[in-house]
Amino acid sequence: MRLLLDQNISRRIVPGLQADYPGSSQVALLGLELAADSAIWRFALENDFVIVTKDADFQEIGSIRGSPPRVIWIRLGNVDNQGVLSALIENRARIESIFEQDVADCIEIH
Repeated sequence: MRLLLDQNISRRIVPGLQADYPGSSQVALLGLELAADSAIWRFALENDFVIVTKDADFQEIGSIRGSPPRVIWIRLGNVDNQGVLSALIENRARIESIFEQDVADCIEIH
């Protein structure tokens, strides 16, 4: 599973994701820093990414358009980069299980 981090999640955590989520990236690293959410959605769909975000925008798009792509919504409050990285790594098995079972298209991490 490859993650595409939204603009609101630091690109600095991308190297720390590679062992658990190889091929993951962040929108600015892919030249999408000024792209509209709909363009990011389309890029994720076309390139087999799961979108990771801290806001509700992609969850809302998903409720209208359906999936793929799937969305991980980080709802941890004001945490640092290490907190986001740790949450993604610690929840990897749960995320994979839910997505493999087609139980949800958006997972919230609290």
